[in-house]
Amino acid sequence: MPHDLDPRLLRAFAAVADELHFTRAAARLFVAQQALSRDIRRLEQRLGGELFTRTTRQVTLTAEGARLLPYARRVLAAHDELAAACARQERPLLVDVGAPVGTAHQVLTAARAAAPDHEFVARFHSGLTGAAAEILAGRLDVSFGRAGGLGPEVRARLCHRLVRYEPMAVLLPAGHRLAERAAVPLDALSGETLYAAAGNPDTAEWTDLAERLFEGRGIEVAAPFPGIEGKEEFVRVVRKRGWSVLASVEFIDVPGMVLRPLTDPVPLSPVSMVWRRGLAHPGLDALRDAAAGGAAAHGWLERPPGAWLPPDEDLPRR
Repeated sequence: MPHDLDPRLLRAFAAVADELHFTRAAARLFVAQQALSRDIRRLEQRLGGELFTRTTRQVTLTAEGARLLPYARRVLAAHDELAAACARQERPLLVDVGAPVGTAHQVLTAARAAAPDHEFVARFHSGLTGAAAEILAGRLDVSFGRAGGLGPEVRARLCHRLVRYEPMAVLLPAGHRLAERAAVPLDALSGETLYAAAGNPDTAEWTDLAERLFEGRGIEVAAPFPGIEGKEEFVRVVRKRGWSVLASVEFIDVPGMVLRPLTDPVPLSPVSMVWRRGLAHPGLDALRDAAAGGAAAHGWLERPPGAWLPPDEDLPRR
């Protein structure tokens, strides 16, 4: 095994291993596909063996490639950590909060107040599944959401810390039969169909949560619909289609609709702070401290008696 492998070659290898598609991997690295293929060939020549099996339809790892992958990832994580430590000027920390309300937004606001010398730049992705892919691609640093809804291979490459058991709610048209209630028992939704972002691959963890909650209760998930980007478009589509929406108790205002907490039992969505393994940034410590402070001050990690959680959702902190 050579002792002086270029990290660029390892980064090219890891990108192709993640995507199993040369075009997508090249786009992720912002390089031409020909340049990426050339780097893979150079790495294979240095190692003396093929790392991928290529056909016209698919790309797969060879046994040698599968053996190399975990070592390559550790080398790249160490390289990124070294680069961050040696940077002369601290770069902004890119933090996905989903929406300008809710748990993630509160944590970011508190971190900015506690660490004004650090720069936190907010991003607004629609779900943790999509945000996790951006984190692993290096285009995002931190996100928030249901880590238990990510695939185990993705989750193993991320760090996550539970921040809050967030109570769930339903967003109803003002004229809905349940809109006058202060809270809505889950059984009262039997026979209803609720929008839960089905059809949006970036929010797969939320749709999965809805399906688990609705199972056996006579509640249906609305048919798949293309992903909706931005508050204005969300409001327009939801109102036009007359949907009721599965939501959290802290949600954007939608004119003509009312937000009601769900009860009997109170369903909880586990919200974790998620970041890339090996990430080194002083702003990350400020975010973790803000999350812990919010949990302590507001009882975010307390569960109401008899509350509902997705099965097997108590993840170890990583």
